[in-house]
Amino acid sequence: MAQRSDPFESLLDDAVRAGVVPGAAWAVGDARTTLAHGSAGLLDPARPDEPVRDDTLFDVASLTKILAVWAVTGTLVDAGKLDPAAPLGSYWPEAAGRPAASLTAHDLLTHTAGLPLRANLRALYGSDPQDVRDGVLAEPLRHRPGEAVAYTDRAALILGYLAEHLTRTPLPRLAAERIWTPLAMTDTRYGPLPEAARARCAPTEFDEESGTRLKGTVHDFSTRLLGGACGIAGVFTTAADVGLFLRRVLDPVPGVLSAEWTAASLRVRTGALVPPRGLFWHPAPGTGPSDDVWAHFGFTGTALWVSPARGRWAVLLTNRLYLTRDPGPLTRVRDVFRSLALR
Repeated sequence: MAQRSDPFESLLDDAVRAGVVPGAAWAVGDARTTLAHGSAGLLDPARPDEPVRDDTLFDVASLTKILAVWAVTGTLVDAGKLDPAAPLGSYWPEAAGRPAASLTAHDLLTHTAGLPLRANLRALYGSDPQDVRDGVLAEPLRHRPGEAVAYTDRAALILGYLAEHLTRTPLPRLAAERIWTPLAMTDTRYGPLPEAARARCAPTEFDEESGTRLKGTVHDFSTRLLGGACGIAGVFTTAADVGLFLRRVLDPVPGVLSAEWTAASLRVRTGALVPPRGLFWHPAPGTGPSDDVWAHFGFTGTALWVSPARGRWAVLLTNRLYLTRDPGPLTRVRDVFRSLALR
């Protein structure tokens, strides 16, 4: 595998030179170890003396849904504290009597709940976190649960609220105690980052409201509205830490990521509906369910993949939002990266 690092380095160096991303960090491996890893480009094009390193922290955006929400939800299911098939209103007083009452955790995990597609939290509910929470649970559904698959940030937001209700513990603490600390993911945490960590963080987009480029503060506006931490986004981490996590998706650890939870999640759970979904995971673009390559992506330019059939995982972290919101160029790079890592 060491000899295969050259194609990865060439691909990502070319992406930097072409202006697709300022920089990137990556790793690939199996259930036992990291087989290859590297970095390319700069933290910030305005600072040519600061290259991306193996310990660079990235705002991973929607990878939060896997690294925090999906993983924590699994611990609740394994412990018998959450029945994925039970209507939320039957055991969660906040949901009872509201449209969310009829939903199940399974509906949320498969993105078949019929929730509104856009978060749009401040415009709809204001800036008070409790008003947002109440508004999200009271929002009418677009269609009956189970009728269609449509990705929405609100699914992870509600599951994060649910995990906090069931444990009486904030989501950042839950994820740290149940997942990241047991897996020795010492560089993984919700933001905002402290000053020392911010120095090695890849900046993202210029924020008109604050007049600064975001660095160590989550890019996702809804998450910032909620203090920088929720089910939608907010996690900062390194490629190495994501690798530790993905190793344990392939080789589960009882009490953290169980074999039962990962097996249930990495298979199509949406029947004949399209696009097919597992539990928060989805078949990687360019593959089908029979290929057994599962993925999740983040808006900032991040991606992770795992394939139980191949016994391989891969992670690619970039801060492409520094340069552009157009996902097209990075999508092409990402697809080539996946084909190299999981061929």
